Amino acid sequence: MAIAKMKLVNISADKAYLDDVLLKFVDLDYFHPEPASKFIDSVHGLTSMNEDNPITEPLNRFYEIVAQMQLELKQVSIREKEYNLSEMMQYVEDIYARFENGNNIKKGLEQVIQENKDALIQLTNIERIDVNFDDLFACKYIKIRFGRLPLDSVEKLQYYRNRPFVFKSFSEDDTYSWCVYLTTEKYEGDVDNIFSSLYFERIRIPEFVHGTPELAKETLKEEIESDYKQLQHVDEVIEQLKAECKENFEKIQGELEFLDKTFVARKYVVGLGQRFTITGFVAKDDVVLLQEMFKDLKEVEIEVRPAHSDKRLDPPTKLKNGWFARPFSMFIEMYGIPEYDGIDPTPIVAITYSFLFGMMFGDVGQGLCVILVGYLLSRFKQMKLGDIMVRIGIFSTIFGFIFGSVFGNEHLLDPMFQTIFHLEEKPIEVMSSAFILPLLLMAVGIGAFLNLTSIGFNVYLHMRDKDKTELLFSHNGVAGFVFYGALVLGIGATACGVKLFHPLYILIFILLPLLIILFKEPLSHKLRHQAMFPEGFGAFFTEGFFELFEICLSYITNTISYLRVGGFVLSHAGMMMAVTMIMEMVGGIGGLAVGIFGNILVMCLEGLIVGIQVLRLEFYEMFSRYFTGNGIAFEAMKKELD
Repeated sequence: MAIAKMKLVNISADKAYLDDVLLKFVDLDYFHPEPASKFIDSVHGLTSMNEDNPITEPLNRFYEIVAQMQLELKQVSIREKEYNLSEMMQYVEDIYARFENGNNIKKGLEQVIQENKDALIQLTNIERIDVNFDDLFACKYIKIRFGRLPLDSVEKLQYYRNRPFVFKSFSEDDTYSWCVYLTTEKYEGDVDNIFSSLYFERIRIPEFVHGTPELAKETLKEEIESDYKQLQHVDEVIEQLKAECKENFEKIQGELEFLDKTFVARKYVVGLGQRFTITGFVAKDDVVLLQEMFKDLKEVEIEVRPAHSDKRLDPPTKLKNGWFARPFSMFIEMYGIPEYDGIDPTPIVAITYSFLFGMMFGDVGQGLCVILVGYLLSRFKQMKLGDIMVRIGIFSTIFGFIFGSVFGNEHLLDPMFQTIFHLEEKPIEVMSSAFILPLLLMAVGIGAFLNLTSIGFNVYLHMRDKDKTELLFSHNGVAGFVFYGALVLGIGATACGVKLFHPLYILIFILLPLLIILFKEPLSHKLRHQAMFPEGFGAFFTEGFFELFEICLSYITNTISYLRVGGFVLSHAGMMMAVTMIMEMVGGIGGLAVGIFGNILVMCLEGLIVGIQVLRLEFYEMFSRYFTGNGIAFEAMKKELD
């Protein structure tokens, strides 16, 4: 449970060594750089080394060519200081020109093949016509058009019955009518225009086709087969070209991406006359790594200072947590980033979230399933949510043993309780009427404890920051802690038969803290030696009274909100009881299927709802009391550039 201690680091050298520094700088995955813009406006004479990136356009062009060629390139790390951009891009363009030439030939062949296939279909349709193609196409006064016409257009031909053409349909499929129309030379243009308006697609019979339809079909099949062989050869040539250039393209990609990063990184470089500096934050434990990185560059100076030594900069927050708590940082980042000088609530969230979820979703079998699914998501999808599922699944399994539930079976673990604990039956029967009231009271008690803990964290933070107003007079400060704690203690003692609510107790621990909360603003003015009621007592009291009423109401609602914990315990048990009853009613294989489907449904539906409800408790009932989330996230140089 910690926020990594930061050091402010300046990397300085003569401008002649800028490229050498950037070669190493872009690979730093533990350095949080500060933009040059934060410095150049505050000091006269400082300049930004940021400039137009000459790599952007060539890199985009390279990506475009790679996409066109459908190349799958591996990531290759290239760190060359010397490079010839024009030579690299000329090589890429030459390869692409060869690819385009081959690709155009391929497209031409594919088009010819498709046209010949369409012509073959048409020949198949008219092969029963005993006519010689040489004679047919030698007609001087008759024009013939073979092709296909959409079926809905065939019906529209009736509107042109008075026009000089003859239409013949050979066959139909789901979309087209394969047909031919004839007209005279005089009306050729007019009729062609009519059929064009009806989306007629002409299919030309190739010039090399001669003789009867049967002979023409054989000729056309031979031509298609020959074209396919040529197409295969062109594909082989293209694949050979891609294999030939792939390694070089990978190197060029690595070089261009690296150069692009170095130019992007220049926005963090501040010019100091003939020198430059790069400023940023490094975790205290990583300072040695940074010094080792640049030790071979003797001209480079690395200055290490305390994190708050430059008042223009706010240190970023880098969370450090153990195995169990680390994945829950995802929830923290959803709400906000802790301040550098604040506290990291991740371990608190990890424990409370897992505990509450496990209690609301207590089942041994389902808990183990959640662990398994979470592990698979983490292992193969690298999802943080999968890691969280592993942890909450552990707690679900633990509470499953406490409740004695395995996939909804409430008595499967009875032999364990009898053998190990020498009990006649399991100690907790969730659906028992005698357990419902204690369960709900326990849920409220858990809520009260967590609320008090949250207020305690807020008191600690304001004590450390020496903010006396929020520390002493706030409803989330000492006054609020005493008031709320006294109420909880008094109600708990009364439930146990001990009377604490006597006049002196009420006066000191309830009324007095309430008055302090009410007069928070005037007392704050008094601490600053100002007038307590600058706008008059009446205006203050009217506003303060309603604010106090709202605060008291929030204490009640925040506590009662935890009733949902007990409610979901009962809901989960009730849903699984319903699944078990249906299983017993169906019986056999059907009953097993019902059990499997029912458990999956409950795990998916209720698991999602419970997860959201616990997150709501974290955000609204706990975080709102002590966590502001106004910090700056630690963003490593390498991560930003990637």
